Amino acid sequence: MSEWWRGAVTYQVYPRSFQDDNGDGVGDLKGITRRLDHIAGLGCDAVWLSPFFTSPMKDMGYDVSDYRNVDPVFGTLEDFDALVARAHVLGLKVIIDQVLNHSSDKHPFFAESRKDRTNPKADWYVWHDPNHDGTPPNNWQSVFGGSAWTWDARRKQYYFHNFLTEQPDFNFHNPDVVDWHEENLRFWLDRGVDGFRFDTVNFFYHDAKLRSDPADWRVKTKPDGNPYEMQYHIFSKNQPENLLWMERIRRIMGDYPGTATVGEMGESHHAIRMMGEYTAPGRLHQCYSFELMGYDYSPAFFRGKIEEFFKGAPDGWPMWAFSNHDVVRHATRWAKHGISQDALARQAGALILSFQGSICLWQGEELGQTDTELALEELTDPQGINFWPEPVGRDNTRTPMVWDNSANGGFTGGNGTPWLPVKPPQLARNVAAQAGIAGSVLESYREMLAFRRTADVLHGRAATRFLDLPEPVLGFVRGEGADAVLCLFNLSPTTVTLQETGLEAQVGPAQNLSLKAGKLELGPNAYGFFRLRPGFALTA
Repeated sequence: MSEWWRGAVTYQVYPRSFQDDNGDGVGDLKGITRRLDHIAGLGCDAVWLSPFFTSPMKDMGYDVSDYRNVDPVFGTLEDFDALVARAHVLGLKVIIDQVLNHSSDKHPFFAESRKDRTNPKADWYVWHDPNHDGTPPNNWQSVFGGSAWTWDARRKQYYFHNFLTEQPDFNFHNPDVVDWHEENLRFWLDRGVDGFRFDTVNFFYHDAKLRSDPADWRVKTKPDGNPYEMQYHIFSKNQPENLLWMERIRRIMGDYPGTATVGEMGESHHAIRMMGEYTAPGRLHQCYSFELMGYDYSPAFFRGKIEEFFKGAPDGWPMWAFSNHDVVRHATRWAKHGISQDALARQAGALILSFQGSICLWQGEELGQTDTELALEELTDPQGINFWPEPVGRDNTRTPMVWDNSANGGFTGGNGTPWLPVKPPQLARNVAAQAGIAGSVLESYREMLAFRRTADVLHGRAATRFLDLPEPVLGFVRGEGADAVLCLFNLSPTTVTLQETGLEAQVGPAQNLSLKAGKLELGPNAYGFFRLRPGFALTA
């Protein structure tokens, strides 16, 4: 069990949106605990909880004001302990977010730091004098828009924030900051968590010389919607000291056998390469990026990303995800590639669950859930509000989990009003309506998760060998010899026919696939899995 994480399937829960237990319209820990059976019943190995720590909620919990407590909107530390205990009874590991790069500006340490330049916390955040003309120290941009520097009249200096002005960055060049964050990690490990997901894992250290970031060198077909994307961030983040911090984290985890880490690679230029660097021996156990969360749904794209990772980091380990709390749901992004929403959702589930690596599922994708169309006045997300109407913000994917077809989808009871609305298209895709229904997206996920769990070549280290097949067919073999499995997908809404020799037997789930007299017909969004005989071949 020491490597339970390798090939595991983790289910991401956004606490505000999973289940409201007290009727105030916001999800909570007791609600999550009540619904853990759903996650265990899917066949997942772990649950990842997005932030539930004390916070003023300027960025919905990613602005932490107390790293060792639960925000009252979510419950108490005792509620958290009960959640962990119940998860462990169900055989689920518990991974919690750690947002260590920055705190809330309401954190008492920042309140002290901004008082003057000589207090004990003066160097715990990134402060710098203005240029002689009053401008910020350099050109660094905030992910949420505008300069990454905000003027503070108390210290007569600028402070650095990669995200909101209310999220000042810690100064990781100060060893006291690093020591204190180690204490924060140990607090939760001592409480029984099984691991951490590190937010913006490549952001911790900034260039000590404060050199300006150069312009983005990539040729783009349309203008960027966010100025942050117009720069190549080689100084504001991605510093070599980050890797030493990863190694220290791994040593900490070594004191708690059976725990694991996963990092979020916030990088648009070299994400796959950096995933490998951050998961090299002695660093993070696994890492994911946003590479598979775009609009490309082609065989060449998926093949290229997977081959790039394992060629560049044979000793590293990826976590693959198609959606999460920051991006458009993939059932919406890839809709044009499906003959129907259900067919696409079933295929996407089978596809990612056959990949080499660990897998993360975003709450609701097992229902084929789509993004919610929201008006500007319905938004709460500062990113969505600041950049309206593009790029699309994050509220659209964060709307409440839908459990049944009752008012508010069973998310909240009594007179509670959900913090984000439950609308009819999402209400129609509820758990109760799909549970036990053969062919539903939910049951197809359960079937595929069971197949992945029992097929050693799918959830283990078995290598991936891609086949040279014409678009839109993606084919690859996991493993070798008698245990090898062919994974085959038609990533389009049109039928494709292949000639085959050496297919021995179909195994596992399938959709829109037929084999007769040496002809393999892949209908729209078809997928299937086969055992192979020597001399196996597929041709157009």
